[in-house]
Amino acid sequence: MHYISVENLTFFYGEEPVLENVSYHVDPGEFVILTGENGAAKSTLIRNTLGLLKPAKGKIAIAKTNQEGEKLSMGYIPQQIASFNAGFPSTVLELVRSGRFPRGRWFKRLTKKDHEHVEKALRSVGMWEMRNKRIGELSGGQKQRICLARIFATDPDLFVLDEPTTGMDEGSRGDFYRLLRHNAHAHDKAILMITHDHEDIKQYADRHIRLVRKEDSEWRCFHMSS
Repeated sequence: MHYISVENLTFFYGEEPVLENVSYHVDPGEFVILTGENGAAKSTLIRNTLGLLKPAKGKIAIAKTNQEGEKLSMGYIPQQIASFNAGFPSTVLELVRSGRFPRGRWFKRLTKKDHEHVEKALRSVGMWEMRNKRIGELSGGQKQRICLARIFATDPDLFVLDEPTTGMDEGSRGDFYRLLRHNAHAHDKAILMITHDHEDIKQYADRHIRLVRKEDSEWRCFHMSS
């Protein structure tokens, strides 16, 4: 089954065509990267896929259920999401723990498994040692990392990540990519990630989708195996 399926998507900004006849899919159990040079409309494609923009034509389907037949859950991190101000009252640990609360049950007692999941999520982005810091005290790159950790804490079926490794050093990126691959292969998660680091990441990804432009046409998908 496909968690994401896009067929012949075309999108205009005003009267200017940006994407033309784009088709791609993402399945459970695979780690897929989406690349393209600057201006290749990668984020625009994702926003169309998620219904945040309306395409001129094309068919988009996101699965209603996961492989177990339960409602599909999705974690989406836009580019540079972190925007907490200096007065934000929560600690890093409190914010990431909130990802383990079911919707509408903010005062649930967390289990040992919940706490282990939160610690693993924070360690995966190199923020465990900062867990007791106030969010407002962190740098922009650190805030980005805890947003990622919170997504991991929610344990979604489908991850959609737009350049999430901005501000990470090479070692941290490698750890992060290994975690994504593990989530896909061991836990049947579907992962779609926009990245510029395709040389660093290609050894970890299962499939590489690249947006390319061909002679006066708009951006289109070109699928490559990793």
